[in-house]
Amino acid sequence: MPNRLARESSPYLRQHADNPVDWYPWGEEAFGRARLEDKPIFLSVGYSTCHWCHVMEHESFEHDAVAAALNADFVSIKVDREERPDVDRVYMLFVQATTGAGGWPMSVWLTPDLRPFYGGTYYPPSSRWGRPGFLDVLRELARAWREDRARVVASAATLTERLRDIGERGLGTAGEPGPTIPGLDALDRAAGEYLRTFDRRHGGFGDAPKFPRPVELLFLLREHARTGRADILDVVAQSLTAMSLGGLRDHVGGGFHRYSVDAAWRVPHFEKMLYDQAQLVLALLETTQATDDPAYALVAADTLAYVRRDLRSPEGGFYSAEDADSLPVEATGAPGARKSEGAFYVWRHDDVRALLGADAEVAIERFDIRPAGNAPHDPQGEFGTKNLLYVAKSVDRVAELTGRTSGEVVAALARARERMLAARALRPRPSLDDKVLTAWNGLAIAAFARAARVLRGVDDVPAGTARRALEDARAAASFLRQHAWNEETDRLLRRVRDGEAAIEAFCEDYACLAWGLLELFQADGDPEWLTWSLRVQATQHALFWDDAGGAWFATTGEDPSVLLRMKEDHDGAEPSATSVSVLNALITEHLVGGGHHAERARRALARAADRLEDSSRAVPLLLAGLAFWHAAPAQVVVVGDPADAATQALRRVVARHYRPWIIEVPVTPGDAQVRLAEHLPYIGAMQPRGGGPAAFVCRNFVCLEPVVTPDDLERQLRETAG
Repeated sequence: MPNRLARESSPYLRQHADNPVDWYPWGEEAFGRARLEDKPIFLSVGYSTCHWCHVMEHESFEHDAVAAALNADFVSIKVDREERPDVDRVYMLFVQATTGAGGWPMSVWLTPDLRPFYGGTYYPPSSRWGRPGFLDVLRELARAWREDRARVVASAATLTERLRDIGERGLGTAGEPGPTIPGLDALDRAAGEYLRTFDRRHGGFGDAPKFPRPVELLFLLREHARTGRADILDVVAQSLTAMSLGGLRDHVGGGFHRYSVDAAWRVPHFEKMLYDQAQLVLALLETTQATDDPAYALVAADTLAYVRRDLRSPEGGFYSAEDADSLPVEATGAPGARKSEGAFYVWRHDDVRALLGADAEVAIERFDIRPAGNAPHDPQGEFGTKNLLYVAKSVDRVAELTGRTSGEVVAALARARERMLAARALRPRPSLDDKVLTAWNGLAIAAFARAARVLRGVDDVPAGTARRALEDARAAASFLRQHAWNEETDRLLRRVRDGEAAIEAFCEDYACLAWGLLELFQADGDPEWLTWSLRVQATQHALFWDDAGGAWFATTGEDPSVLLRMKEDHDGAEPSATSVSVLNALITEHLVGGGHHAERARRALARAADRLEDSSRAVPLLLAGLAFWHAAPAQVVVVGDPADAATQALRRVVARHYRPWIIEVPVTPGDAQVRLAEHLPYIGAMQPRGGGPAAFVCRNFVCLEPVVTPDDLERQLRETAG
């Protein structure tokens, strides 16, 4: 019989609904039973596309002996870290503080009052690889709870107080009005640190495993814009080129995998996350502007096409992720067949030949498809004779080897991709995590909206790409407004699935949605997006802003089951709410003025001064906020009918310039302008000139003479660079 998790909406929890473990979701029912029966809690935290979570489930949670031990001596709770980042953060902090490492699946043992006393990540069923076996750990902890309770409880109390101290310190130590924000030298030192750790052979930073971490690239792009240093731009361009050509990218279906297990970006960990796609698209678009190289725009457009095709709900929201594991084709229908990592994405040499016919040789040379397989890092023989696709040879080299022209090679590759995509669609797909998360959708809205702005200035992308990106951004925003936003209370919910919205949103949800809405407003000029962003930010500040200490808390503090109310600034796979909020506040200040938005940004940056000075690798997007603080932002207002070719020509000029501190304000004359002027009074008197559109370049709400030609706007933008 299914356990309690069968009633939950989370795809991750539902994956464990048939386990013999007597699982509970996080909540009072589980806590009450632990208190009533005087049992410790076993907390298991993961997410639906986590490969090692699947491994631990298969090895341990599906087995009767493990389930018997858990059911006899513990109350077992499953948590989806993507739905409940507040719970995950508290206990991940504990695991990292006590073991020096972290990750998922996370396994933590708690007292009935939720204080942790032992923890780790993945445990094999029996001792191996230097890791204790899961059953051995369960038996020892059950014995300690029975025979040495006082020591366990005292240890939990001490550890919890240590965590509380760490959590309350939050972002540095300075929160009062007086502290000085770090200067430009902090940005110089941070850029130098990235250049020192740059892998000049393979791109990216450090050694294997290699994570994309686009927030690092976004910071470096701003440093290039601030300083004009070509070496900084080269680091970004080389890294994105390596990721785009390597196995990290899906060369058949588009999009990027989670990370590379090797240093050369050849062998990916195959899961695909919405937040990776969104952030990489932003980095690719900005690199397009900075380099004037359309190759990055084409990869960005291709990535958005993947998200649109495979991660978009019929109602317009974006799903969270696709798994790394799937059933191999040859195992379809076999009794007891198990999923394996990457099965959906790898190819046999003979299958490619049979599928592609005359185009096979081109694809084989381009992607290094070999009869014996091409995986360079396969110690367990997982891929065997199958091939991981990566770009091994240039188009010109493939043309030379196959006796074709470069144009013929490009056409053959397009045909090959189409056929391979159709053939792959017949394979068993990886599972889809179809929950819609507000924060991740905010990032996706930002990416699609930015694409709508930038791609209109790139001639090489297919016609209609920018328009479609704008439609997708609007649809996702409308989905969240309908399903996750309460118009009466101005409160957000975090997760929508199967029409049900649940879980009070966290600071990151408000911050990322506000970011997406600010980008969407800059893309289409609809006053409603700006109005909604201001409401979202106002609620965020009311719920999360710490006026005594500065910066934003991650949670409201309303849930008593979450032991710590923390402030977070670490920009990891996802940007921190603090970093996003600082950027939102600065953009909003230069849109609507008032001073209080900038003051919040100032206090947050001042509080984080120690981190910005000494731990730059941990806070790259917050460093981007620091760069914005020291910049001289400009507003570029284009007043005109958005369907008018002359208006579009002016906006294309803005799109071609890499000015990360320019805020674009599209104004449609008429009712929309009147409504927008309620927030932006300075645009009320701006009018088209001579029956056509006009552009106004402004600083601190003081504008230059309006211009009506692309050449004149180009000149003004060059003169206001900075």
